[in-house]
Formats: sequence, structure tokens, C-alpha cells
Amino acid sequence: MAGSGERAARTRDRLAALLADASAAVLGTAGGRAAGVYLRSGTPDVLRLAVLAGLPGPLFRSWWRLHADRPFPVADAYRLGGPVVLPNATETMRRYPQFAAGLPFPLGSAHVPVPGGTRPLGVLTVLCPASPDTGDELFDRGLLVRLAEGLGAELLGLAGGDEDAVRWDEAPVCVRPPPGRTARPAVGRFSWDPATSLVRADDRLHALLGRDPGALAGTADALADALAPAEAHRILAALRDTAAGRPPAAPLSLRARDGTPRLLDLWAADAPAVTGVVVDAGPAAFAEEAADPLPQGVLCLDRLGLIVYANPAAARLVGRSREWLLGRALWDALPWLTGPPYDDHLRAALLAPEPVCFHARRPAGDQGGPGEGDWLAVSVHPGTDLLTCTLVPASRMDPATGPAPGAHPDQGAEPDDRSMAPLYRPIALAIALTDAVTARQVSAVVVRELLPAFGGRRLAIYLLQERRLHLAWETGFPRGFLDPFEGVGLDTRIPGVETLTTGRPLFFESMAQLGAAYPGLALDAEVGARAFLPLIASGRPVGSCILGFDRPRGFSAQERTVLTALAGLIAHAMERARRYDSEAALARGLQEALLPRRLSAHPGVETAGRYLPGTQGMDVGGDWYDVVESGDGLALVIGDVQGHGVQAAATMGQLRSAVRAFALGDRPPDEVLSGTNHLLIDLDPGQFASCCCLRLDPATGRTLIARAGHLPPLLRCPDGRTRVLDVPGGVVLGVDPHARYPVTELVLVPDAILALYTDGLVERPGADIDEGIAALRLALAKAGAAAGRRGGTGARSLAAVADRLTGTARLAADRPDDVALLLAARHAPPSVPGRHGHRPAPAHGP
Repeated sequence: MAGSGERAARTRDRLAALLADASAAVLGTAGGRAAGVYLRSGTPDVLRLAVLAGLPGPLFRSWWRLHADRPFPVADAYRLGGPVVLPNATETMRRYPQFAAGLPFPLGSAHVPVPGGTRPLGVLTVLCPASPDTGDELFDRGLLVRLAEGLGAELLGLAGGDEDAVRWDEAPVCVRPPPGRTARPAVGRFSWDPATSLVRADDRLHALLGRDPGALAGTADALADALAPAEAHRILAALRDTAAGRPPAAPLSLRARDGTPRLLDLWAADAPAVTGVVVDAGPAAFAEEAADPLPQGVLCLDRLGLIVYANPAAARLVGRSREWLLGRALWDALPWLTGPPYDDHLRAALLAPEPVCFHARRPAGDQGGPGEGDWLAVSVHPGTDLLTCTLVPASRMDPATGPAPGAHPDQGAEPDDRSMAPLYRPIALAIALTDAVTARQVSAVVVRELLPAFGGRRLAIYLLQERRLHLAWETGFPRGFLDPFEGVGLDTRIPGVETLTTGRPLFFESMAQLGAAYPGLALDAEVGARAFLPLIASGRPVGSCILGFDRPRGFSAQERTVLTALAGLIAHAMERARRYDSEAALARGLQEALLPRRLSAHPGVETAGRYLPGTQGMDVGGDWYDVVESGDGLALVIGDVQGHGVQAAATMGQLRSAVRAFALGDRPPDEVLSGTNHLLIDLDPGQFASCCCLRLDPATGRTLIARAGHLPPLLRCPDGRTRVLDVPGGVVLGVDPHARYPVTELVLVPDAILALYTDGLVERPGADIDEGIAALRLALAKAGAAAGRRGGTGARSLAAVADRLTGTARLAADRPDDVALLLAARHAPPSVPGRHGHRPAPAHGP
């Protein structure tokens, strides 16, 4: 939320409490295992995870920040404004392979936009385990939509109705889910009403505190004294803060009068009332499982990764006391049990229903104790509220398993960087690169996927052309710093060249190390680290990639291997992109040659045409329009060939030539379409096309229209009324040699505007095409009115109408299809008499 100082902090705390309550409500009512809320951030088109319920935030850092155009379900729900429900892992992999690669577990998920004013404020997401045959019944879609709507209303209320003020730019708040239905040993619950200071405790809490049922005095002071007399002030402060909407970020770690560790978790379930859970994390808490005397180590974690129980064997194996372990996060207490690949195992235990087993090594030199430097066999058993980990010494590694990768990073690597690189898996980049077809798109994927995974801040990609390196993409470098390196030859002694000529990646853990290796080389920073990677595809040099880090860091053997492998993926993608760019340039040239450079003119008629290529696939397609002199009148035609690329453009050229030939012979529209249909079937290019053809008599305005599977024209009358013309049509061209194309007749009055268009102008993902046509009809009404105010429908104003109708599509970064538009308007009265040599055609008034 926008703001500053203490007021901004209070607003932020209220926002965090609101989001935490909403996420907890989702888990309590929708049956999920984990939930979260993404909100807009201060960076355009970037969503940030604001709250995460039921999962530890550090394990899911890769998903904290998400660009709205990524092929992820959260991004689609936000961008398209509708729910995305994935009932099982099969459906997730089919629709979102990159998302599935990051969380390869038997999961179902639902992602529902949080409505705002003009666009969603964010996305509510919920996850839960699912079997392969789980269907849509996994989630109550209606319930989730209602919860999202309620959250949106509360967010707007908190922001005073200003939807632009609802944003999040911090790390997510991690909250615990409501306790499960099944009671656990040594867990008690209470509620506190701050208005009356009355405390209500259940029988389990009385038993945990060693009191008879009802013996606990009903005040907050009495509760604090019974829980931990030496820390009563902390308990009372936490109760007051929670009632004010500022619950503790983590459970309070307390000590009972006898020294027994306890955890106190608080949340405001029904504000201002506060609900609390007390967990006795000492030995007595798990006496029923008889875990204390077991020879194997046993650790219990809550769903945010806090250690709530450790038996003596576990304390001995990890070389820490039980008192020290309790209440600490796993990654703080046992850092060698986190990071790659262990984070994947822990994510699986949190999200999947099956136990996870793996080997881990406690590094030599950790706090003393038996087993230091030895391998441990670890099993993690999932649960609704707790994860149970067992630790068993492994006298020898399973030969099939081998050493745990990444278990002991190089000494040169900084602790914070240990887990950055392996968080990113090569398969995720490979999947992302499959959707990138141009060099620019490949570079954008690398920036979006590679830099965050390794903690990098700067990237440059150079491509080899005629034995010189040319900059294809850069981000993060000082302005102008890379200019001297543009077009350097392969004989230049700089690391970006040498990594390519030798085929060997170069890693520099500090800028001083880089400067020593290349004296006199200009450096862009005084501190940091650099990696220079060769881009080589199938043995052919493609270019080089430079990664920059803002502080010195080491590169473990695993990181070097992963980066080198990723460079190979990037090289192959770049090589494919260069071939694509060459073919796309050929197709664009062919298309430009086939589209009309100017439209045929007539003194009594003005026309305006616009064409925009798609931005996906081959960037060129088969949309076309034309105006042809036909006897004393004009033939107007628009069409759309199926597909994109060189073949579609070539077919479009053949059809345009055929239509012109038939129209120049002054044939009516139905004969033009029939003749073109037969020609396309005879050519048999394996494609079909839609088309709309009309013949206009400028003298009388008599217009004959025929359609072949094309969208109906629009007509704006001089008085501003705009409608979709009811024009019966036949099947698309190239399918049925016996197809018939009925003709509709109307009179185009002076200053009316007739609009022909292709589906790229009105089709939107997730929306009915009729909605797009209706939106174009309204836009034509407004644009025509604006043109009228500027003085009729002359060439300049009609061109302005065409620009207004295609303005949104022109500015869109993502156009999945081509856009073609043809407008026509008749002047009054025509000064050139016409001779009507065409035969009469059936007339149907629209």
C-alpha cells in the first residue's frame, strides 16, 4: 500500500492481517493444504506473493515474484480475469508444463482473480494433494470466487477505493493454517476477548498446564502466568498486537516454570477476538508416540518449518541440544539439511501425500557430536499439521543413490548463494525456451528465468556474425559501458571472446580476480563476480553470455556444471531463433509484396485499409484486403487464410490474384467466391480461407454482399446507429466444390461507413467472439462520430477511424493473430453516372 512512516507501517500491517485471514479462511473452508495471495507490485506487470499460508516461504522463494505474461496459471488468471482450475498433475502438465516442472508433485490447484475496479487486484491461489484421476470436484469453484470477491471488497475498502494503492513490494507473510480437526497430544487451545479480558480454555489446555478443568482463572494475566511466568510481558504484548491486527510473524518460543519449551501461536480468527494454540514441545508432548527412547532420531516440524519436537537421538545425530533446536526454523538450525536438492524433498513432503526418503551428510566441523561428517538416511512423513522426520546413520551410501548432489558446496561459495543456482532446474529453462522463437524472445526468457535463479543482476548476450560478436541483449550494465565491445573480432583478448573461441566457461569470483586475469580491461563495477559462458550449438559457435553479480561470490562445482548446461540450451535456442528470423524476414517480404500498396480509387467512394501482423509464431499470416475496379463500380474484399508463415502468405497471394481477376470481369460477389473456391480446391495447398466480397455501385449505393465463412460486416449509419449486418453466408473457401454463396443486397447511403475485418481484431483469449464484435461495433460508432465532428467522412477522417479501431491492437505487445480492416464510405451525390452491366442478384434486406 502506498504511504510513508508510521502510518504506512500500520496500513501495511492491517493489509498483512487481512490477507492472512483470507488465506486461513480458504484453507478452513475450501479444503486446501496451502493457500496464498498474489498482489500487484510497484513494478508494472509484476505480481508479488503477499501471503503464504501453510507453507514455509524460504522453500518457495522462486515463486515470490511472477511476471503477468509468464505461462503460469496465476498469471493467466490475473491477465484473463477468470479462474484457472487444475484438478490434477496431468492437467497441470498439459496446460502449464513450466509450472509443473517446478512443482512435480501430485497436486491440484485453483487460481482465482481478486476483483478490483478496472482490473484484478491480484490472485487467490490454493493447492492440495490430488490423485491422477481427480476431477473438477476437487475445488468448489463458486466458493473460491465468493472468497476472492470478498477479499477484493475488503482490500478496496482498506485502500479507500483506490485500486492503484493496493500493491505489495515486500517478502511474503507466512502464516500457519488453522489447526487440524484431529487433536494432537499436548496441544491446547484458548480464545481471548480483549474487550472483557475473558479467556476461555479447552480441557486439553488445562491438562497441558496441569490444572483441573475450569481451574484456570479467566484473565489474560492468569493465562500468561500459567504459560510462562518469566515471559508474561511478551505473551500479553503479543495478545494485544494480534487483537490490533498485527499477529506475530512466528510462534513465540516460551519456557514453562519448569523449563519445558512451549510454542504459542496466535491469530485473530474473529476480530477483535484472539485465538491461540499452545504446543508443549517438550518430551512429554510426544510420549504417546514413545519417540524419546527410539534409537533413530525423530524431528517434528510444523508447516512453516519450525522444529516443535526433537528426541534425544535426533539431538545427538545433529550435534545440537534439544533445547537449542526447539522453536528454530529448520534452515536456521540445520542449514546442511536445506538447499538443493533437499528443498525439493521438503516441498514434496509438504505438498504430496507420500513419504520422501533421501540421504544427507552433516558436514564435518559442524557442532561436535557423534556422526559428524557422516551420511544420514532421512525420511520425511507428511501430515496435515506436522511433518515427522526420522534420521538414521547410514554406514554406507546406497550405490544407486551416490553422494547427495549439492550437499557440501565449495568453500568459496558464500552461504547465501549456496542454494540459488540449483533452485533453478535446466528442464524449467528448456520448457520456457520452447515458446521463444525470436532472438529477442530467447533473450527475454533468459533474463526472466536465469538471472533470478542465480541471484544475478546483469546479463549480456552476444551473437557471432561474420567472425565478430554483436550485442543482442543486455540488462543491468551501466549506460554505454558495453559500446566499446560491439563488433569485436575473434582475435580480441577479452573474456567474452575467449570463452567462445576456447569453448571453456570462465568464472571470476571477484572483480579483482577478473582484472588480474585481463590487465587493462575496463570494468563496470568495483565489486562483484562474473561468469562468461560459451554459446555453442552442435559444435558451431553461436556467441557468448555474460552473467554479472553485485558482490563477490564463489561458484560451486554444481553451479558451474548447471550454468554450462544452461549455456548449451541457450545456444540451441539462439541458433533456432536465427533460422526463424531468416524465414520470418522472407515471409514478411513476400507478404509486403502481395498486399496492395494502394487501394483503387473512385471519385464517389473513399476507402481505408489497415494490416497488423501477429506477434506470435511466424509474425506473418494470410489476412488480406483489396479494392478492385469492377465495371463502373468497386469490389471490396477481405479474407483470412488459415495458418501463418510462408505457405499462408503464398496462398494469400494466389487468392488475392484470383479475386482480382474475377472481380475485374465485373462478376457479382457470389460468382467471385465460387470461382475462387474452385481455384483453391484445384491448387490443393492443404489450407482453407474465409472471405467476404461485396460490389458497390457508387452512383446508387446499391451493394451486393457474399460471405464464405467470414465474420459479418458492420454498418454505421450517418445518424450514428451502428449494427452488425445480417448477411447469410456459405462455407469457407477450399472445402466444398459445390458450395453456394447467397447474396445480400443493401443500399449504402452517403456518409455511412461499411467495415470489413478479420477475427484478429475481435477475438480475445477466454472471451466469446460475439463480445469482441460488439466491442468493435461500439468503437466504430464512437470513432465515426469523432470523424463526423472533424468534417464528414473524407479520406483523412476515414483513415483516422481506421487508426482508432486498430489502435489498441497496434499497441498490444501480444497479438496472437493478424489484424486486417477495410473501411468504405460513399460520397453524396456521385457526379459520375454509372452503367449497371451486372445481372440482377437476389436481394435480402438486412
